[in-house]
Amino acid sequence: MTKTDQRRGDNLEPCENCAVQTPHEVSIEIRTESDKPNNAKFSREPYRVIRCLMCGTTTTARMNNA
Repeated sequence: MTKTDQRRGDNLEPCENCAVQTPHEVSIEIRTESDKPNNAKFSREPYRVIRCLMCGTTTTARMNNA
């Protein structure tokens, strides 16, 4: 679960690279998963994009695992 440090406004999450909880920048991106033009408009999925503000490591996770 994501924790928010109210004093700084940073999302504190575990970072695999740093091996501790660090501030992260979190955003949501809509990505097209199909390469076929006919299906592209139906294959958009939300992804959570997390970037560690300490080491710069970026990870993504598909939010809809249907």
